[in-house]
Amino acid sequence: MGRRVCAVGFGRVFADRLSWVAVMKIPLDRHASKPLYLQIRDRLKHMIEKGLLPSGTQLPSIRTLAEAVQVNKLTVIEAYSVLEGDGLIQARQGAGYFVSNAPTPAPRMASTFAPVQSVVIPQQRSQSFYTLYTNSLKARHQAGMIDFGLGSPSPPEDLQRLARRAVTQIGETLFDYDFPQGQLLLRQQVAHMLIQLGLEVSADDLIITAGSQQGVYLTASHYIRPGDWVIVESPTYPGILAMLEQLGAQVIGIPMTAEGINLTLLEQHLRSHQPKLICTISTLQNPTGITMPQSHRQALLELADRYRCPILEDNAYEGLNFEPVPLPLKAIDQNGWVTYLGTFSKTLMPGLRVGYLVANPDTHRALLEQKLMLDLHASTVSQAIVSEYLASGHHRRHLNHLRATYQQNRNAMLQALEQHFPEAACWTVPQGGIFLWVQLPEQCSVQAICHEALAENILIGNGAAFFPGQQGYPAMRLSFLRPPEEIERGIATLGRIVRSHCISLRSL
Repeated sequence: MGRRVCAVGFGRVFADRLSWVAVMKIPLDRHASKPLYLQIRDRLKHMIEKGLLPSGTQLPSIRTLAEAVQVNKLTVIEAYSVLEGDGLIQARQGAGYFVSNAPTPAPRMASTFAPVQSVVIPQQRSQSFYTLYTNSLKARHQAGMIDFGLGSPSPPEDLQRLARRAVTQIGETLFDYDFPQGQLLLRQQVAHMLIQLGLEVSADDLIITAGSQQGVYLTASHYIRPGDWVIVESPTYPGILAMLEQLGAQVIGIPMTAEGINLTLLEQHLRSHQPKLICTISTLQNPTGITMPQSHRQALLELADRYRCPILEDNAYEGLNFEPVPLPLKAIDQNGWVTYLGTFSKTLMPGLRVGYLVANPDTHRALLEQKLMLDLHASTVSQAIVSEYLASGHHRRHLNHLRATYQQNRNAMLQALEQHFPEAACWTVPQGGIFLWVQLPEQCSVQAICHEALAENILIGNGAAFFPGQQGYPAMRLSFLRPPEEIERGIATLGRIVRSHCISLRSL
């Protein structure tokens, strides 16, 4: 008997609701090797790309489509999730699924990031992280501000409902003391996530932290004593610089290349200074957005092994990649040099303050004892909310939505930079995350640009804050979390300011 192809029409199912004239059919081959949800995805994708389903068209509800094509609702959920991840459709709270607006074209230019490779050993302290942090919070609460300094996403629309459910289900135990390593269910859920990233990890290897920043502190304070040398990427996240300075460490800033930390200069300083720790953001680095290739990661691990130097791998932006990324350093670490950090601050909401740390067996107990002295344990309420969100199955769909949204925003920002910034500026083209890095001509006063931009309600990150001791080239960090129309408006104004400074430099 030959294969039976089932073609189910559902034009009438929602013709009244959407006033569709044509009868749409989805042919499903129930004997094919390709899963049904992908067959549904392929058909809807074809119709969207052909213009048969224009931007803004509402798709049938999950239940309606499941009944029409005679499949389980989970099959439709999977199909819609993949389409959302592709940026072709978007979910609107309480309204359903809609065909996305026409996508912003991908950037024409490749990354032109190629800074001078200068090692930084600062002779002065970095800027006050407290001042940077609080001033940023104050500025972004001003009315009408276009915030290109923003580093945190908007929470999922269904998070409040899931939070109420989490609090109700856990009841009295929610407000009791807990173990310092965190709730077992959440650790099991996170371990499952990390296994999918390639790590060999169990719940017993994990410590739930109050955000990844606490994980940085726990790890750094375990390995470092006052006066010890520590390697950081230059530029890097200012919070790491501030923390190392508080611990009394002496920082060596190894410059970033287009592929990650400069390995030649790294080896020179591993040999000459014998540092106690290497701090790296291997995937979608903050602030540059650079992702290390697999060969670069392997070479970094070989250096760590040769010079017996532990690595702190901060992977705060995991899951926000637009394209496949290499395995984390921790996944290919054969000798236990890497401590791995992650967080839900960049994918759910920063206010929950829930991160996680994968510790090696020989450091696990020491880190737990140290954490007990800091806060006993991470918030049980926040842990319960994150656990409920993971259990609901919405996390993957939410990540698909973030990736599709951020990719459109990134493309809009790159397009605006090409149009409005001077040719003397260059920038990275990150394949995910939330930041890109703009390098400006030497002698350009980024501080003056920041002040002028703030006067026009545009907030940007001054690149000086990301270098040890502020000893770096003129640059700025820009977040592409804002909607495309705001990005275009803000970059046009910022470009005008930058151009005026470049013209002033040429006239000197």
